Parts: sequence; structure tokens; C-alpha cells
Amino acid sequence: MWRNTQSGWGVVSIALHWLSALTIVGLFALGWWMTDLGYYDTWYNQAPWVHRSIGIMLLIATFARLIWRLIQPTPHAEGNRFERIAAHAGHIMLYVLLLLVLVSGYLISTANGRGISVFDWFEVPALLHGLPNQASLAGDVHWYSALALIILAVGHAIAAMKHHWWDRHTTLVRMMNPAHSRKR
Repeated sequence: MWRNTQSGWGVVSIALHWLSALTIVGLFALGWWMTDLGYYDTWYNQAPWVHRSIGIMLLIATFARLIWRLIQPTPHAEGNRFERIAAHAGHIMLYVLLLLVLVSGYLISTANGRGISVFDWFEVPALLHGLPNQASLAGDVHWYSALALIILAVGHAIAAMKHHWWDRHTTLVRMMNPAHSRKR
């Protein structure tokens, strides 16, 4: 049940999917909220530190997820040819936007040459810094790609519900219950 099969997702893929989804939504909400904090707000320094720390953890989890996805079989997709192509393109765009958000966030945070402290557990070094307008340009990319990611993720969720309730596909159930695919 840990590994994927041709008929369904394993526990590792399911856990990484849902943890990523919740983290992405949480980071978006936190990022939006913290942009309105005033200098004298008690969370003015703490919120960005939490946001950066969780972002780096998500980046690590995303790399692990991509590696896992490369070494595991992908279950057969349901739906007609157009739906399968659209789903594949949508998943690629989700990964591209997620990586764009994460890398641009890293570039904002390291523009001054300092690394990122991740919950005071370890520090990610500033490998690329001092570029002209780095923080500003990366900030624009971060905001617009995060917005696009959330919009695409909402579309992804709506499509999953449509396939579940309207088309009666097992796609959503397979992404929630690894045992479901093994019963078939």
C-alpha cells in the first residue's frame, strides 16, 4: 500500500499530495495576511520567518515528491482522451507554478546575501544574491505565480469533484484511499 500501482496511488503519493495541498493553501493565506502587517505588529517579523521556513520545507517535500513520482508507476487515468491530456497538462502546470513560487520566494529571501533559517533547525545558504532588483522582480514573480497556482489548484479541485460526482470516476477516491485500488 505504500507504493503506487497501475490501478492506484500509494500511501506516500497520497500523503505528499494532501500535505502539499494544505501547505500551499496555508502559505498563500499566510502570505496574503502578512503583507498587511504593520511595522509594530507582533507578527511583523515572525510571520515571514514562519512563511519562509514552511516554504523551504515544502520545496524539499516537492523535490521528494518529484523523485517519488519518477520512480513510481502512474496509475491509469480515467476519462476521455481530451480529459486525460488536460489532466496531464494541468498537473505539469501545477508543478511548474509550485516550483516557480518556491524558487522566487527563495530569491526574495536571499537577495540580501543572507541564508534562510528554517525553524532554527538548519540554514539554507544564499547561493544567488545581489542581482539588480532581485527582491523586487522575484517578489512580482512570487505573487503572480502564487495567484496562478491557487487559481489552477481550485480548478484542479473542481475538476476532481466533477469527475467524482458527475462522471462517477474513481479518481478522487483513489487519491484518498490507497486500499480502494487494490480491491478492484
